[in-house]
Amino acid sequence: MDIREAQKLAWENKLAKGFNTSDVALEFGLMTAEVGEAFTAWRKKKEDFGEELADVAIYLMAIAQMNGINLDDEVDKKIRKNVDRVYQRNENGTLIRTPKA
Repeated sequence: MDIREAQKLAWENKLAKGFNTSDVALEFGLMTAEVGEAFTAWRKKKEDFGEELADVAIYLMAIAQMNGINLDDEVDKKIRKNVDRVYQRNENGTLIRTPKA
C-alpha cells in the first residue's frame, strides 16, 4: 500500500466512524499523545511498538487530508530534496547542513 492509498483509507475510516475531520489542533494533540505512546512502547520493548507508529502515521495522514495535502507527493519530494543536502559535523559533533560545493 502506498501513502496515497493509506491516506484515503484512513480518512474514509474517520468519516465512517464519525471521528474528528475538521479540528486540526485537536488532531495535532491526539497525534502528540500517540507519539508518546510509541516512545513508551519502544522504550519498554513492547510488542505493539509498530502499531503505535502506525497510529502516529494515521493521525499525520488525517492532518494532511484536512489541509488538502497529498502526503505521498510531499514525502517523495522531501526525500529527493534530502538526498541532495550536504552535512558536516561541527566541533560538538552535531551535524550541520552546509551549502553544496
